[in-house]
Amino acid sequence: MLSLRVAECSLRSKKLAYQAINCRKHTAVLTDFGAVGDGKTLNTKVFNAAIRNLSRYALDGGAQLIVPPGRWLTGSFNLTSHFTLFIEKGAVILGTQDESQWPPLPVLPSYGRGRDAPGGRLSALIFGTNLTDVVITGNNGTIDGQGATWWKKYLAKEYNVTRPYLIELMYSNQIQISDLTLLDSPSWFVHPIYSSNIIVKGLTIIASIYSANTDGVDPDSCSNVRIEDCYIVSGDDCIAVKSGWDQYGYKLGIPTQHLIIRRVTCISPFSALIALGSEMSGGIQDVRAEDITAIDTESAVRVKTAVGRGGYVKDIYVRRMTLKNMKYAFWMAGNYNQHPDPNFDLKAIPEINGINYRDVVATNVTFAGRLDGITGDPFTGICISNVTMTMNLKENKLPWNCTDIAGVTSKVTPKPCASLPEKLGVNCAFPTDRLPIEDVQLKTCSSAR
Repeated sequence: MLSLRVAECSLRSKKLAYQAINCRKHTAVLTDFGAVGDGKTLNTKVFNAAIRNLSRYALDGGAQLIVPPGRWLTGSFNLTSHFTLFIEKGAVILGTQDESQWPPLPVLPSYGRGRDAPGGRLSALIFGTNLTDVVITGNNGTIDGQGATWWKKYLAKEYNVTRPYLIELMYSNQIQISDLTLLDSPSWFVHPIYSSNIIVKGLTIIASIYSANTDGVDPDSCSNVRIEDCYIVSGDDCIAVKSGWDQYGYKLGIPTQHLIIRRVTCISPFSALIALGSEMSGGIQDVRAEDITAIDTESAVRVKTAVGRGGYVKDIYVRRMTLKNMKYAFWMAGNYNQHPDPNFDLKAIPEINGINYRDVVATNVTFAGRLDGITGDPFTGICISNVTMTMNLKENKLPWNCTDIAGVTSKVTPKPCASLPEKLGVNCAFPTDRLPIEDVQLKTCSSAR
């Protein structure tokens, strides 16, 4: 018989406490289902069986599955609603390198093809779709995607499908991913898509800076998102805000909007602290970032788009950035020409407007700004205020390079380009209201095992 526990049922059992959007009535441990944590035994069937079993409690207070200390080798498994996956300290969920354990999925409708290759895509290690009230958390337990083999094969062009992500939740509502260490995803780490009311908090995300496309957190066609208190080392963008690719994205038309990012530290020598795009065809609006830090990183908050994308990036607000050892402090690119199909629509011109930066301190910067709009479609409404940059010895005579942009600056050193004239007294906008997701309070939950 499965020994299913009710939360806090035994004073003699080990008690686990954590913060979550919702607590659970029922608790089980992975070993109750026959899992073996030796790092060699494959536990894919066990994870899936355990979660299927616990799904029957969705309407009876929900259930949580405890992953105890050990090394739990597994392929892709699916979550359920009103469910918590709790990974204890000393527990490591290991993604198997047996590719047969990662089932294929249809392409995403807002992408039209696999992101890596024209074929389909493989299921994430931890996957869910059409779910409500899902928590993936722990007391700094670990999920290790063992991605090095995947990166090597991808760079050798051995795949005709898109590599799996570490965590992906689709068409879901009320999501929390928190207080974990994530290592070496085969591709993107955390990918909520077509989802809403999402909290990503307290993650340590680490991949080699030379790894392929290991974005940290990628909210994609999502609304009401809170990302906070994360430390990310990546071979790609630490955070990439997305909403679909070219005609597939703007035809589906699901934007990413109402996003708050705060207290995030990024190290990414070849990419951005926060990228807006390049897959932004469904639109990106009302993104707020504050108290963020980039170290040894190529750029800070970067806009990436191109002719053919359509869509928009607007109402972006950034304040209190600390930047150290940067190639670019400010970078916008209207020529990011990666497309799902060669015959993209040349009339699908993106709208970039209302990009606000203020209160920035940057040291050891090579280029203050490279801001390239689109000829005939300038990026407008750019505002930069109260910014001090210390340039490094590689500084050229033109720290700013600007084309096809328009905006204003105030109290910015070194002096910006002529298309960003000084306007005394300007303090670039940052909203005074709060997003609904900011007011979601986590509950203190516990369970005994």
